[in-house]
Amino acid sequence: MNYTEVQLTVSPDFIDILTAELAELNFESFVETDEGLNAYVQEADFDPEALRELVAKYSSMTAIAYQINSLEKRNWNAEWERDYEPIEVANTVRVRASFHESNPAFRYDLVINPKMSFGTGHHETTAMMMEQQLALDFTGTTVLDVGSGTGILAVLAARMGAASVLAFDIEEWAVENARENADLNDCPQITVFQGTIADVDPTSRYEVVLANINRNVLLAEIPTYTTLLKPGGSLLVSGFYQHDAVDIRQCAVDAGLTPGTALTLRDWSSLLFTKPA
Repeated sequence: MNYTEVQLTVSPDFIDILTAELAELNFESFVETDEGLNAYVQEADFDPEALRELVAKYSSMTAIAYQINSLEKRNWNAEWERDYEPIEVANTVRVRASFHESNPAFRYDLVINPKMSFGTGHHETTAMMMEQQLALDFTGTTVLDVGSGTGILAVLAARMGAASVLAFDIEEWAVENARENADLNDCPQITVFQGTIADVDPTSRYEVVLANINRNVLLAEIPTYTTLLKPGGSLLVSGFYQHDAVDIRQCAVDAGLTPGTALTLRDWSSLLFTKPA
């Protein structure tokens, strides 16, 4: 398949925000550069008008320019191997690629080869989700990971003692990537399938539901997550801007959940909710 490359020249302060915005426009892979950000999307999914509107949206906030290139082939592994550095969360979790050496100083040493999937821990939303997970007791639990991407959250849940983790993503390549990462971390209790929340057995119940997606999906699906939670269970969400946290919180409260810990990092938020016992 052919890909379109968009080379963005922009301040480093806007790279994370633009990465999330471009992911909403079907961009699949991102590489930070000295000038800003390179983003890649399948040629058939590229919408030049949507890109122009996105650039216009941020042009009043920062100097931004872009160039579009057509690529017949791309060595994706070479791209992320060149730029992927390990990250650390709360001095407890270290996320690295398979070509990095392990570090026994960390309780959880996770191996995540991202390929084209979202979720290496480098983005604020993923890092906050992992930090929130560290405060939960996963021992013997059943977990649902919504929109799993690389499977990083599912892997951490499994490594923290979850008995069963069901993860899913709408993209076939993300599902394959999550399965590979589950194997890399020796997590046989993780099952990954391609689909949406509508494909989850409505009679199933989980102690923990993880959803690092986006505002619109969360607002539409939080009532379903609540139904799938066992009494006393936890819903952990992220993938939205700080100014959207009010709407997310209200949606969860309306669904019968109790607000818990809230984290913010730059412009992003993560919220924890519990279902009354």
